[in-house]
Amino acid sequence: MTAWLAHSGSWVHLPRRRAQGPAPKPRWMPLPPLLYAQVGKRDRRRRLVGVRHRLVFGTLKAVQQRLEAHGWQINTAFIERQNLTICQPVAAVGRRGMTLGTGEAGLGQPLASDHGSDYFCLPHAALRQPWPEPVPTNGSGSAKQWRPCTPAMAAGLTDHVWTLREVLRFRGPPWPQPQMW
Repeated sequence: MTAWLAHSGSWVHLPRRRAQGPAPKPRWMPLPPLLYAQVGKRDRRRRLVGVRHRLVFGTLKAVQQRLEAHGWQINTAFIERQNLTICQPVAAVGRRGMTLGTGEAGLGQPLASDHGSDYFCLPHAALRQPWPEPVPTNGSGSAKQWRPCTPAMAAGLTDHVWTLREVLRFRGPPWPQPQMW
């Protein structure tokens, strides 16, 4: 909850309850559009016996409206898939051990290179685009009907599937340097 509030919160000045006495201190509160629900699973003898939903931020009605717009419901499938996607290429996240990735500094670079390769190097089947004309293959197989497309290509950031070498050699703009006094 602390991580969510750190990025999705703001200071709120609460009204006075009484005319006398000290004014209440400002409080860090979640932004109104923040919706967050948790799923608790109970199991007995390695079998699922119950599922409980708990709202952390927002109202049940608001969460259900947002999910029903996409035909979804409150479940753990999305976050479990995301965790697996991160744990496989970044060993420090997936294992409990004394690795170089035990702190924020040690995880930043492996996660950044993983995200870069995911968005620029790995075509996604749901984003594929049809070729204007089928492209013949070198072998005896049928012609290619679909052009592979990465998330960066779908967003219009690039026009081709990058190699990992291109991602690692890409030199972005210089980061803003902190001002010294």
